[in-house]
Amino acid sequence: MNDEILDEVRAIREAHAAAFHFDLDAVYADIKQREMEHQAQGKRFVDPPATPRQVRSPYQGIRFGHRPCEDRNS
Repeated sequence: MNDEILDEVRAIREAHAAAFHFDLDAVYADIKQREMEHQAQGKRFVDPPATPRQVRSPYQGIRFGHRPCEDRNS
């Protein structure tokens, strides 16, 4: 399925990476620098929410728990 928006985002991302010879450290540094410039202009960035802690049930793992092996030779 072709999605024009995704194609455009991927092309922009590819061009940005190519500008830094696909050096991920340089790409990351550029993104962080742009973030700092935007924050200096008063623009706000929202941190993603923390991942909720998963509660483990005492029943988890029972499905694939150890079962005694039957003698396969009999």
